[in-house]
Amino acid sequence: MPATGTPTAGSARVGRWLARALRAHRAGALDEAGRLYRRVLAARPGHPDALHYLGVLAHQRGHGDEALALIGRALAADPRYVDAHNNLGNVHKESGRLEEAEACYRRTLAIAPHADAMSNLAVVLEAQGRLDEAFEAYGALLRHVPDHARGHYLLGLFLRNHAQDEAHARQSVECFRTAWRLDQGSLRVLEALGVGLYMLGRHDEAREVYADWLRREPDSPLARHMLAACGGSAPPPRAADDYVRELFDGFADSFDEQLLKNLDYRAPQLVADALAAHVPAAGAALEVLDAGCGTGLCGPFLRPLARRLTGVDLSPGMVEKARARGGYDTLVVDELTAFLVARPDTWDVIVSADTLVYFGELDAVAAAAFGALRPGGWLAFTVEALPADADRVELGVSGRYRHGRAHVRRALASAGFEVVRLDAAELRKEAGEAVSGWVVLARRAAAAR
Repeated sequence: MPATGTPTAGSARVGRWLARALRAHRAGALDEAGRLYRRVLAARPGHPDALHYLGVLAHQRGHGDEALALIGRALAADPRYVDAHNNLGNVHKESGRLEEAEACYRRTLAIAPHADAMSNLAVVLEAQGRLDEAFEAYGALLRHVPDHARGHYLLGLFLRNHAQDEAHARQSVECFRTAWRLDQGSLRVLEALGVGLYMLGRHDEAREVYADWLRREPDSPLARHMLAACGGSAPPPRAADDYVRELFDGFADSFDEQLLKNLDYRAPQLVADALAAHVPAAGAALEVLDAGCGTGLCGPFLRPLARRLTGVDLSPGMVEKARARGGYDTLVVDELTAFLVARPDTWDVIVSADTLVYFGELDAVAAAAFGALRPGGWLAFTVEALPADADRVELGVSGRYRHGRAHVRRALASAGFEVVRLDAAELRKEAGEAVSGWVVLARRAAAAR
């Protein structure tokens, strides 16, 4: 047995530190993981694994430049390190640098077949609108790993999002069925299967999917809400907190990826344009709230207005993604109405892009927003539209509420707002079809109430 301090003993010690670091990282103990990765690097400055995983950790914490530098050093130490090439692509992808991400994934695949890189390549090709290439990339993934459950799920989403006819929609449902057969722990697949069946008009089958899910998981807020959304039970007055939290925590890692795949997603730009027409930037002097900030997609549009930019969201997973994206002075995990009620006369501008779609009747949240604004303050938001000009709200099969124009006007007027504009717009596309919505700008009068 070698004596303590010999190279072999030192290597074993470094290996133990790295193993402990990886366990801590997987458990979410990022401070402990970072400390241990740095201990490894103090002993072995060019250790490619420690550099790589410390770079991944830096990216998780929103330090993109540091992540790129660390993963780059790992690749300099080991140019054939396929996981590092793939994760370098992920850093670029999640920062919107799709061409750089594509190049990283292709470098990964030039070294060796790699299922995650194949999946990621398909995603960024789709995000760039190169649909034929994306379809072929999904096919290559499934030829390489026929039982890749996530690959079948992603191909199902691809077919649903770009369906040219009912045949594509049916194929997407079969992809979801295959994904579910391969991984019955992925309840997001059941949700996609239920939505796909409903969109094909197979409402009884959709209800049975959600009822089956609820039998498997009686306390599931997702199953409970979606069963109501497709007519299997009475709709709630608004989406329950546990439904929203679980939905978006589960969606956080792929949220931007899914929106990138839908190049027509426009809600952040639409609310920013509505504000710009009426609210001068004022030298970045305003207190601004991103109400339902999600992963922070509105942040770049709001930052030029804001002396202080605050984001609030019910999903801790989404808030962490917004923190990683950067640009906010403060980020808070809280339910929106309660957050607003607790902070009267605080904001000059409140913006809510695609958040109030999880509220039924808007009276309570409109009143809370009015109270949280300073006199003269502005509220800008989007909701999905009911075609009829009625004071009515409907829970759709998507699990989101749709609002009649008259309902939006009445709820805002009842709260005390002046409605400055209420315009129809296409918010995004879903399954190849436009999702119609209202872009709303309202003002609290400058005079005291």
